[in-house]
Order: sequence, then structure tokens, then C-alpha cells
Amino acid sequence: MHDELDLDQDSGLGEDGQIPKAWNPDLMELISVGIDIGSSTSHLMFSRLLLERCSIDLSSRFEVVEREVLYRSPVLLTPYRDRDTIDTDTLAKFIASSYAEAGMESSQVKTGAVICTGEAAKKKNAEAITRLFANQGGKFVCATAGPNLEAVLAAHGSGAVARSRDRVIVNADMGGGTCKLAVVKNGNILETAAINVGSRLIAWDTHGRVTRVEEAGARIARWAGVPLGLGMVLSQESKAALAEVMAQLLLEFFEGKASSPLAEDLLITPLSRYPKDGAQLVFSGGISEYIYGREVQDYGDLGPLLAEIVQRRVPALGLTLGEPTEGLRATVIGASQYTVQVSSSTIFLSRKDLLPIHDLLVVTPLLEKGKPTADGVAMAIEKAFLRFDLLEHKRPVALSIRYPWEQSYNALKTLGLGVLQTRALWGHQNPLVMVLDADIGGVVGAILKEELGMEQEVVVVDEITVGDFDFIDIGEELGHSQAVPVVVKSLAFT
Repeated sequence: MHDELDLDQDSGLGEDGQIPKAWNPDLMELISVGIDIGSSTSHLMFSRLLLERCSIDLSSRFEVVEREVLYRSPVLLTPYRDRDTIDTDTLAKFIASSYAEAGMESSQVKTGAVICTGEAAKKKNAEAITRLFANQGGKFVCATAGPNLEAVLAAHGSGAVARSRDRVIVNADMGGGTCKLAVVKNGNILETAAINVGSRLIAWDTHGRVTRVEEAGARIARWAGVPLGLGMVLSQESKAALAEVMAQLLLEFFEGKASSPLAEDLLITPLSRYPKDGAQLVFSGGISEYIYGREVQDYGDLGPLLAEIVQRRVPALGLTLGEPTEGLRATVIGASQYTVQVSSSTIFLSRKDLLPIHDLLVVTPLLEKGKPTADGVAMAIEKAFLRFDLLEHKRPVALSIRYPWEQSYNALKTLGLGVLQTRALWGHQNPLVMVLDADIGGVVGAILKEELGMEQEVVVVDEITVGDFDFIDIGEELGHSQAVPVVVKSLAFT
């Protein structure tokens, strides 16, 4: 916010794209960008986010109340230098040209998100790519998403989560390298699963010569009895045979079965066993554009054939077909404004020099009410880590606890014991950072460090409200108050 009132005559906004505080302290408007780098395609979109202060007590916490997409870039086939390396130069030029076409300067973009997904997330320079584009301008959230997190992102981005209040929705995100499944009910994601089947595991040029064969594509070709090699010309019959095998694998996957050895081998995660009879099936991802008739262009892969076969055979699954809010672009549209909350004076720091800490992914275990047990706490934390693929894609996290029990010594100690049981998950990180919604940070930290003897340093802040898809920075103590500012960055979806 600015101290001086400096309004743009057309928009009523300040030079930084925000409504000046002197005009309306309860509203904030800004430009955000979402960049998606996927197995097959990459794209971005600029959005206008309107945020409103969510409390009448003039707290500094805002929430997104309105989203407007300002520009959608063309879709770029994700460029590769070789089998294991994404071409960052070509991607950088694409991002720069998209900024120019949208009429956006980097200084106008105040926040955003860069997500690297699917086969692209496995490439050796994927993490460097997210950081490279974060430097394009503005303040960004950067993440490399594994299959479970990608399934969660797609279910939110397609609108499946928002529309699941009174029904079970199965969101199938079908991309170029993988298919991810999310089972959603009452706004909660119950299960996720992923299989290494996608339309661009095998690709060809305009002359039909094979230019790309991923390992999973080669295995599918062997199963289908289709000879395959770089430079070979694929006949229409061979393409149809490959698409039939892929479609059968996907149908088994949707049903929660792995009838064939090939399906079992291509599973990336365990199958989803949640009952799906009568559920609504919603598709997102690149192949969904063909299923819903939004795309007809052939990009030199199995997308059109695979979509036609899957769509034809969906009724046999006993599922109704629903339509997503977003298909190919079912991903984050950016990140909301960096809003600030202030922790109470009951924080715990095992060492005074541990702060500041930046860019922590918030992980929120779902703790059940009733009598707390250490095993129950540990299981909830492990499920949360699995949901965000943090077993394979390790990164610094903040363990967010929505405390459901009475504030007794025994209950707080049980929480501490459960956290200790999961040290194999977060043990690579020092310090352990916890964020509590109740005013118990000092006690929980003291139990962990001084009574239970946790080896890592410990930071516990409290009376802070955060959740999944938030990233936080924790600043230094404010004077002699022992309170600390917590900056919250939230992913935004359509």
C-alpha cells in the first residue's frame, strides 16, 4: 500500500495495481499469473484478483472474493532438449512473448504461481525451471508437483471440489504423460491415484515419423504388439491399437482395478478403492478438450483417438459424465496477495536466531475429534505428506495443526508424541516449524523440545489460520512483544 493517494484515472487503482489504503482499506485488487509447465503442454494465464478483508476487526488477513481471467496464452508443446532436459530457453521466450501479447509488464504482476507437473516434473532441471520463471517478475509461489498433489490441484482447478457438496465426483486429469484421479465428496478429497498412461508418451511429426517415446510408451507398444522406434512411421492401424490398449488401462484404473500385469506395472500410486457407483465423472487435462469437443487439432499424439475411445466406453462404468469449469487449464490461476497475520506472544523458539524463515509449504493433517492418540496424530500427518507427494519431493514445510481437543496437558503431550513418531517424514528439516490455530504454541514447543527431547530446533507459532495450498514466511519478533508476523501466500483457482 502507498502512503500517498496515487490513483489511475481509468481504473481507480494505484500504480502497483492495488486499491490504495486511503481509499478503501478493506479491498485489495491485484494482477496475478499462473504458469503451468506440463508433460505435453505449457501455458499461462493472467488474472485480476479482488481481495476483501475477512474480519471487521481490521486484521490484515484478506481472502479472494472475485477472480477474472484477463489473458490466456496460446498452448505451447513443452519443449525438450533431450529425453531428460526441458528446453529452458524456448520456455523463457514463450513466457516473455505471452507477457508482451497480454500487454503486461513484470512490475504489474504482484504475485503468481509456477507449477511443474507430470513427466515434466521428473526432468532433471524441473526445479531450476520453476525458479527461473519465478524471477520473471513479481512474487511467486513455486512448486514441483508429484502425482498426488497434481491430482489435488486438478480437482480444485476443474471445479470438481467446489461442485461436490452433495455428491461424489471423480475427477480424471488426463494429460500427456500421466492420468491422475481424485475422488471428491462434500468439498473434501478422499483419495488420489495416478497411472503412467498419457497421450504423449508416444509422439510423431507431421510426416508421421516417431519423435518421442517415453519408457511407459515403449512398454505399452510392446504389449499392443506394435513395433516402435524413433524415426519409424506409424500407420493408422498401429495408432489405433496403441490407443485401445491405453483406453483399457485407463478404464481399469477408473474402476479401481488392475486386471492386467501392464496396468499394475504402470501404476504410480496405489489404486483408488473408494466406491464410485453413481458418481459423476469429470475430465480435465489436455485430453478432456477432445472429450468435450473444445479441441479438434492434431498435435501429433494419441490425444484425439484416446479421447474418442474413453468417451465411448464411459457409460459402461456406471458413471455419469459431468463437465468441468476448466479442462486443459485446470490448474492454479496464480496466487493471492501476500497477506499478513500476527502470531500471539505465546510462540516458542528453541533458539532466538531461527527467524526469519521463508517459503514453507503448509501441510495440514486432518485430526479427528474424540480422544486423541499418538498413532492417530502420526497417521494423519503421514496422509497429509502423501497427499502433497512430500515423500519423494522433499521441501521445507510448516506443519499446520487445527487443534480439535481440550487444552489439557495429556492432550498436548499426545500431539507432541504423534509429531515425534513422524520424524522420518520431516527429519531432513531443521528447524521443525509448527503453526497452530489455538493459543498453545509456547506449551506445545516446550513439550516437544524440553520434555520429549526433540533433536531438531523448534519453531511454534499460534493463533494463525492457514491451510492446504498456502505458503508462509515467518518474520523476526516484533520488538519486545514476542509476537511474529506470518506472511501467507495462497494458490488461487478458477
